[in-house]
Amino acid sequence: MTEKRRVLITIFLFSIGWAFMYADRNILSPVMAIIGKEWGLDKAQLGLMSTVFFIAYAAMQIPTGFLADRFGRLKVLVIGYVLFGIATFLSGLAPAFGVFLLMRALTGLGEGTYYGSQYGISSSTIPAKYRGVSSALINSGMAIGISLGFIASSYFTLTLGKGWQFPFYVFAIPTVIVALLIGYFVKDTRPAPAKQQERTSAYPVNRLFTRNHILTYVLIFCSLYGFFGMLTWLPYYLQTVRGLQGAQTGIISSLVPWASIPGAIFFGYISDKLKNKKPLIIILSVSGALCQFIIPYVESYSLMIAALVVYGLIGKLALDPVMVAYVADITPSSMYSKAYSFFNFAGMLSSIFAPYITGYFAKMTGELEIGFYISGVLLLIGGFLFLFTNKKAESADERMVAKYA
Repeated sequence: MTEKRRVLITIFLFSIGWAFMYADRNILSPVMAIIGKEWGLDKAQLGLMSTVFFIAYAAMQIPTGFLADRFGRLKVLVIGYVLFGIATFLSGLAPAFGVFLLMRALTGLGEGTYYGSQYGISSSTIPAKYRGVSSALINSGMAIGISLGFIASSYFTLTLGKGWQFPFYVFAIPTVIVALLIGYFVKDTRPAPAKQQERTSAYPVNRLFTRNHILTYVLIFCSLYGFFGMLTWLPYYLQTVRGLQGAQTGIISSLVPWASIPGAIFFGYISDKLKNKKPLIIILSVSGALCQFIIPYVESYSLMIAALVVYGLIGKLALDPVMVAYVADITPSSMYSKAYSFFNFAGMLSSIFAPYITGYFAKMTGELEIGFYISGVLLLIGGFLFLFTNKKAESADERMVAKYA
């Protein structure tokens, strides 16, 4: 197999991997009201269904980085992905709320092995000059998965009346198949174990906590807080506050991820051309925050749709490839799995809090809009703090990368 073909297959399969992960996360959102009615749940408990998943997902991030360095990134990824598929099927079989929470936690543990391992492999395999664009293409699977989850769940449950469990069964089997395909076709180009251990030891873990790394972790926390709060509650918000029909919410909610595909590819391409990615990261952060304010504020249906589309173009999914490339720029390749595990752990901490906090304040105030405003404020704070990344420290990081890469 030629080098070019191997890279393209890696990008394609990793993109499909993200598609099924995000489909699984979002088949829940359109049917939250149905599940809540069936089991007598309040808004805080509805938010807890996503929070439990993300607690388990976040808990796996840092262990995954160390497991991947010890046993192999590809092996850890495939085993976790198979667990994710099995737990998805069992989620549909759950007879009660408590069992469902347990199955969602197992799903989170399985999915938690993907991020650090996947970006560790892809960042080592794909040439640095294409890192932003390739990350955007891989991330496009997230957008497809979000849309697929929203639309499939709405269609099967709200249009065909199949029951909220049906989408879980539908997605479980192809999820396991994707894991096997990745295991067969993707190759990890990491160094030989002895050399890998030598290089990893030479670069101490505390070097992943420079000022630039820490401020990057803070910004991804703020970015993902708004993103996952929106993913969890947007269909419910459109149904209960904007008065849209349940079957419509999946399509409208999908505007965000579909708009993100050209946005992510464009900004990924731009980031590959920039020596200094800092201005672009700050611009995207501030723009995303403004969209979070506008979406609930405007009364016009058309303006709300426009704000959702713009958020898709410049929001989290557009910012992600730029930040992934930035982390790779300041981190040696032998530490990619650990670096991306810490990076995603920081982001996933926000996803633990966002669904529940939004539900809690909605319960206390009777207003779902407050969740959007909190998200916007946090993203502004994250963008402001990123101003303090240090160019001199970044240069030192790059020298360390050159030394140990």
